[in-house]
Amino acid sequence: MTLVSSTITNWAEASMKRGRHLRTVACEPTRDPPNSVAMAGRNQATAQPSRERLTLVRGELEASFVPGAGMIGCSLRHRGEEVLGQRAGLDSYIERGKTMGIPLLYPWANRLGESHFTVAGRTVDLRSYEGLISTDSSGLPMHGLLAASTGWVVRRHRESGDGNVLEAGFDFGAHERLLAAFPFRHQLLFEARLSESALALTTTVIASGGVEVPVSFGFHPYLRLPGVPREDWVLEAPVNERLLLDERMLPTGGHERARIEPGPLGSRGFDDAFDAPAAPFTLTGGARRLELAMDDGYRFSQIYAPPDDDLVAFEPMTAPTNALVTGGPELPIVEPGGSYEASISITVLET
Repeated sequence: MTLVSSTITNWAEASMKRGRHLRTVACEPTRDPPNSVAMAGRNQATAQPSRERLTLVRGELEASFVPGAGMIGCSLRHRGEEVLGQRAGLDSYIERGKTMGIPLLYPWANRLGESHFTVAGRTVDLRSYEGLISTDSSGLPMHGLLAASTGWVVRRHRESGDGNVLEAGFDFGAHERLLAAFPFRHQLLFEARLSESALALTTTVIASGGVEVPVSFGFHPYLRLPGVPREDWVLEAPVNERLLLDERMLPTGGHERARIEPGPLGSRGFDDAFDAPAAPFTLTGGARRLELAMDDGYRFSQIYAPPDDDLVAFEPMTAPTNALVTGGPELPIVEPGGSYEASISITVLET
């Protein structure tokens, strides 16, 4: 976990403090009809999501993002082949909140056990968002408030060459509708950086609004090995401790030792929560190896691998599922003027 106590007043200053510095490709959109109930993330009523893509190119890797639709990572191609699960496509994500690619789940990852609760001394009330945010089969709020959101502002974009980067900011405090649900004025900084073998994503929460900010976000990277049958994907998940879940898939507070045997995925399926491992998750097959490393700030993880879909999601999480509701020491709280930074990387290697 990275908690920085110094005050950060603008995006440029945040970038300098971290010392870190995209071409358009199709993301296989679908034409599913709009769902009048689940318009997840359409929080700015006067703005429509944009499908414009910004792409980072380096060597044999290309990574594309859509700033006008929640900064979603919609494509990662290696030697021209897609290694992100597209599921129902970009249009379905925008119109129905159905996740694909690498979506940001903010301000909470996965599900919440309540729609009305108190955290960090303030009341979160999602009841006015019923029908506007995604819910699971039990009706629990899923995946946050920023799916396909239109408030991202691109600060820097260098498509290719050394130092290629995409950097964008989101001023949460500038959207009164969001504050009505999650009353914590703050800013987000997102940075994507591509090397010849890896895509690195860094997200920073800046408590710029004079209040404490609880941190419980995550990502949902859907990975796949093109041209290789799912049952032949070799999965390595070096986890040591599982979070026990109840019938609603919410943590009970209990833990148990866990081990997942490395080997072919076969017909195995997963939807389990763990402490984040020190070593990367990996998928190997077809002369290609994908590694997802939780480099900093992510203490928890979820593995999602439905048996009937050709993808595996290794989900980095800054706090356990439902931590905004339950609170406690596992929920990071950023003090006013401070920041919280979390990073992941997806490495693509030839084997």
